[in-house]
Amino acid sequence: MSKRPILIVDDEPANLALMGEILSGEYDLVFAATGADALLAARKHQPAMVLLDIQLPDIDGYEVCRQLMADPLTNETIVLFVTSMSDRKMEEKGFALGAVDYIVKPISPPIVAARVRAHLSMVRVERLEQSYREAISMLGEAAHFNDEDTGVHIWRMAAYSEALARAAGKSEDYCRDIERAAAMHDTGKIGIPKEILQKPGPLNAAEWTVMRTHCQLGRDILAKGTSDTFKMAASIAMYHHEKWDGSGYPEGLAGEAIPIEARMVAIADVFDALTMRRPYKEAWSAERALQILREGAGQHFDPRLIDVFFSIIPTIEAIRARWETPEGASK
Repeated sequence: MSKRPILIVDDEPANLALMGEILSGEYDLVFAATGADALLAARKHQPAMVLLDIQLPDIDGYEVCRQLMADPLTNETIVLFVTSMSDRKMEEKGFALGAVDYIVKPISPPIVAARVRAHLSMVRVERLEQSYREAISMLGEAAHFNDEDTGVHIWRMAAYSEALARAAGKSEDYCRDIERAAAMHDTGKIGIPKEILQKPGPLNAAEWTVMRTHCQLGRDILAKGTSDTFKMAASIAMYHHEKWDGSGYPEGLAGEAIPIEARMVAIADVFDALTMRRPYKEAWSAERALQILREGAGQHFDPRLIDVFFSIIPTIEAIRARWETPEGASK
């Protein structure tokens, strides 16, 4: 059963009865026979969906839809017109007002049931997607609870990573996953002491030993996830500090032995870290940071991916501008 009811609006009792027969076994239902009653019922019950006739005895269905979309209490309600009026221009008017579908009378019970189920399912997917992204954001920011990095940093460098993956020819799903996964690259910092994360000067050898454990810690946490996003995130967390020439950590991997998603995030992460203020340094200019990336090609970074990154500098600059904050401002 849907937690929020479906509101059925029609001035013909036979139509209300038929719609009730089709949907009552699966959903809670509320009924209204006029536009005014529909608006009152919508505000009272806040339905998940309104099945709305256009020809009503007072105000028409278009006006009902317009008012529903204008009201903060009801503007996320799914509106489906159920009507004998099938003129194309009238359909276009309904869609322009915020309706998502048109069902033409006389209705087919299987079609009504399928359309209702499909639209409610799409909303559930969208809400799950929102919850998923919020959870990833919270996990990414939790890693920086004792650090001076912020959500601005993790999502900005995630946007760089997504742009780089797209320019490198990766699929849409891959690009979506790397943006999410990149935001969790430093999850292991949850286990690093605050004194090390916020130290205003260089770390000593013992402190570096502790700091480097964040890669394994991050993978151990993220590897518990079974989705493609979390599998990629675990790989990135483990290997984003590896270097092309094999001088990185934690395993000293070199070249293409380093997973490509980690190679991409390494570039995005270093560029963003250089261009933002940290406890031990001021922000660098973009030009200076790009020079460091170019000099690191073939040593720290995958040279092919560096070329790709430089080919999308306008996109990178647009992302920087969109996420501009004091700690990321160039000096």
